[in-house]
Amino acid sequence: MWTNWSGGQQCRPIATVRPLDDSGVSAVVRRAAERGQTVRPIGAGHSFSALAVTDGVHVDLSAFRGVTGIGGRPGRPTVRVRAGTTVGELHEELASRDLALEAPLELAAPTVGGALAVGMHGSGTAHGSLSAAVAGLRLVDGRGRLRDVTVADLDGARTSLGALGIVVEAELAVVPAGRVRVTRAPRPVEEVLDPAFWAEHPVAEAAVFPSAGTALTRWAEPLPEHADTGDTDEDTEAEEPERSLGVTVAGATGRTALGGAVVVERALPRLVPRFNRAVSRLARRVSATGPMHRVLSSPPAVRYEQTEWALPRAALAEGARELFAALTDDHLEVGLPVRLRVGAPESGWLHPSHDRPTAWVAVRVPRGTDHAPVLERAYRVLRAHGGRPHWASRSDWTVEDTARAYPRLPDFRRVRDDYDPDRVFATPALAAVLGD
Repeated sequence: MWTNWSGGQQCRPIATVRPLDDSGVSAVVRRAAERGQTVRPIGAGHSFSALAVTDGVHVDLSAFRGVTGIGGRPGRPTVRVRAGTTVGELHEELASRDLALEAPLELAAPTVGGALAVGMHGSGTAHGSLSAAVAGLRLVDGRGRLRDVTVADLDGARTSLGALGIVVEAELAVVPAGRVRVTRAPRPVEEVLDPAFWAEHPVAEAAVFPSAGTALTRWAEPLPEHADTGDTDEDTEAEEPERSLGVTVAGATGRTALGGAVVVERALPRLVPRFNRAVSRLARRVSATGPMHRVLSSPPAVRYEQTEWALPRAALAEGARELFAALTDDHLEVGLPVRLRVGAPESGWLHPSHDRPTAWVAVRVPRGTDHAPVLERAYRVLRAHGGRPHWASRSDWTVEDTARAYPRLPDFRRVRDDYDPDRVFATPALAAVLGD
């Protein structure tokens, strides 16, 4: 039995295979195709959607790890990394070479291949997702052939939902490593909904309890190369030292407050809004300095189900206000805040940020709580404001929705017909959003 991270998706694949090299992946795909079986790669299982659910063959790429080379040209370096490498491992390998990803990613557990397939992102007006960093991809297609994706097909493959093949290696654009100061502080919700807040910082995000007037914000500022930050990594007045290396937006005491909110929700759900408002009021300003991937690290405090939608950035304020009001008025507020982030336009044909500046809105419900009423309410509100769901999250998206929202879907289908004409990588979840 395979289960995803949240426990909300399960399946019994006919087999789980762990190939050791590219030829092993090719053999698995060819053998499955000959037997009329489908194939799905699995990473860390950190998606909330059913993309990896299959009664066919699971391919475990955990043996495909590590950086295999550094290339690019002066001023624009790239690295080649195997698809089973986790994001955390990639961060550390890059840091050992004084390099870093331009897009700040917080979660360490997802694999590079999985993160690319669904468009894993951070937050920043100038930053795209990990998919935006793709300079080249090598994959095994539906006929078991090892192929380097052509430049003409790259925007179809950089966020492909695993529909084109099993990615075994990616070439990613990287930047010189640097240090940042990350600060967490409470701010009025209306200030966070103002575009000026997001323009003020190169990396920023916010967490908002719908009934609270205060948002818990976090932002990063680059430090000069030889900046003297002192030994305590603290700002001056009104600050408390963060006990962990990363600075989260979880609440007044980070993981403790978040866990407390979930306990209250399960025991006394009517007290959740009151508890959430107290957490927001008690939040204090804290900061830390260091490499971005370390001080932005934000491991989940609890397991949850999530829906996340990419709104046109201009729709953030109106969409968020309507969402907060709907969750409050319908008594659907939970012990996890709504998370707000932003992203740059993407060239990937199926990336939710395709061709427009984006505001990301994530609604989370703790595991063990009935998530359907909350998430379904979020679907209706965020869809009405032009939202496209993140492919890794839960949604009620259909193939008709995809066709309306993604003008390059016909191009993607053409590439899919080339790479997987017999639909060896098909699943019911893919059919629901891409068609047959």
